[in-house]
Amino acid sequence: MLYSILLSAVLLASGLVETGAAEATDTLSAVTVVADRGVVVSRKDTIPFINSESVPQMLRRSSGVHIGDYGGLSGLKNVSLRGLGSAHTAIYLDGVRVGNVQSGQNDLSMLGGVTLASAVVDYAQNSISFNTARPVFGKAPVSAKVSVRGGSFSTLMPSARLDFRLSDRLSLSAHADAVTYKGNYEYGDGKLRQNNDLRQFRGGLDLFGLMEGGEYHVKAWYNDAERGTPGSVDWPSEDRQSDRNAFVQAVARKRFTSAYTLDISAKAALDEIHYSSVWGDSDYSQTEYQLNSSHRFRVNEHLLLCLSADLAQDGLKSSVYEASRFSVLGVLSAAYRSSRFAADLALEYTGAFDRGQESRTAFSPSLSLRYDLAQGLSLIAFGRRAYRIPTFNELYYVGYGNPSLRCEDAWMMDAGADWRRNIGFFEVRARIDGYHNILSDKISSAPTPEDPNIWMPYNIGRVVSDGVDLSAGTAYDRDLWKGSFDLRYSFQSAVDRTPDSSSYGQQIAYVSRHCLVLDAALAYAGWELRPLWQIHAGRKDSYGDMPDWNTLDLSLAKSFSLKGSSTLGFLLTLRNAFDCRYEIVSGYPTEGRSFIAGLTYSF
Repeated sequence: MLYSILLSAVLLASGLVETGAAEATDTLSAVTVVADRGVVVSRKDTIPFINSESVPQMLRRSSGVHIGDYGGLSGLKNVSLRGLGSAHTAIYLDGVRVGNVQSGQNDLSMLGGVTLASAVVDYAQNSISFNTARPVFGKAPVSAKVSVRGGSFSTLMPSARLDFRLSDRLSLSAHADAVTYKGNYEYGDGKLRQNNDLRQFRGGLDLFGLMEGGEYHVKAWYNDAERGTPGSVDWPSEDRQSDRNAFVQAVARKRFTSAYTLDISAKAALDEIHYSSVWGDSDYSQTEYQLNSSHRFRVNEHLLLCLSADLAQDGLKSSVYEASRFSVLGVLSAAYRSSRFAADLALEYTGAFDRGQESRTAFSPSLSLRYDLAQGLSLIAFGRRAYRIPTFNELYYVGYGNPSLRCEDAWMMDAGADWRRNIGFFEVRARIDGYHNILSDKISSAPTPEDPNIWMPYNIGRVVSDGVDLSAGTAYDRDLWKGSFDLRYSFQSAVDRTPDSSSYGQQIAYVSRHCLVLDAALAYAGWELRPLWQIHAGRKDSYGDMPDWNTLDLSLAKSFSLKGSSTLGFLLTLRNAFDCRYEIVSGYPTEGRSFIAGLTYSF
């Protein structure tokens, strides 16, 4: 099946290529429908990558995103939106989903920022999509960027990217980066974190092509990591973890006529994890195959219809159990656009068919509305139902799994306004959003009736999340001066409403009730200064209130022009300037003050 999917994708991409220039992207199609998720409705943030920062560092510039951080570069980094949990948050790379049916949690540290251009946080779809940067060429057919960064806690991060213009319609990018990290930072009363090291290599190839009426992108990627898993400070561990991850995927878009456009993608992935522990070793090998398509039909200048179908086959073999799942996602959607009004309506079908087990199916409707009230001012609202299928660990892990679990059921509602205006050399923008999310049948662990010492997952949880996201900012661009200033605030009341829960009526663990982010930039004649200040307050864990925390990161960069089109760049970053000692997850301290410096050569 691996070879058939890859062969189909390559044949599709190459077989669709014709002579002639690629047509311009259809605006109604592009902003409304994509192949991987059906209709993309209303509410999203686009965050650019800056100075090859890591994925978690980039996402922290958004106040509405919660990063789960187990400390240091080696610790697990996961992400969740608006109180629904990390397993409910879908991750996409170039339009193709990054799957993990074992635990449902994708480790953000697996994705390197060396080749990424931006991330799109989609609150309506409860997803984050990462996009690869396309190569940009001058007169020469080859361009390159070589970088080395290093600093505190024996951190060293070299990287390189080479871009080749093979023809006017075809380009190839090759990239590689590595991380070595000791992770022996101080916490508590002069103690040092131990067994927190990381050695990681990531590399890949990207083939970009143009064709008549469309484009295609083939990506191959590999990750190899060895790390310590130190455990909490109360229960230290000498365990080790090894990760091997590889995938090949292909994405193509072809506009056959003015009335019909096809999006199609395919993926094959292998993920292997090895745990070495004093309690015994364990291995997990996970395979994933995807075939996704979207058929878009333009009825007239105002109406677009779309039918999407995604198929996936996931398998897991481990030292503990084995499982496999065939998944189907189908979406029927319609998008309407006029001069001032926009509406998106969709019905999504989700089906999961596990080998030897009962099937799980669900239907999810969604509706999105947008009205341009005045020039630069828009009103937006959406509502959507979403389901999360239980993971393999929740269903089948020996001694813990519960095969009778139902899908988690979530209702998401949002209403807000956007305002944007150009005043002289300034762009001024503001946004307000209020939302209400209800999560039912949440999977929570509880003692079994037969033996209170044995815990199992049950559909007993319920979370109600209410919140407000506020943002205001400005950007300035004139001659040699450029600058931006953004202030973002999020209030989130994510409350446990599980009957008979010991935390009933309390804030969900680790979710900040208040989050304030100040993100600014000032650039002049090749110099660039970027401060990032964030405050998190009103957090709890299972034992009660957690301390508030704030960090200030400062980054100074300078680029120098050399002979020809080559440049030399210098970067100095001070993280956590106030040396605030805090924990995002209880028992897993994060780094204090640290320094990173780097040099980048481009030609």
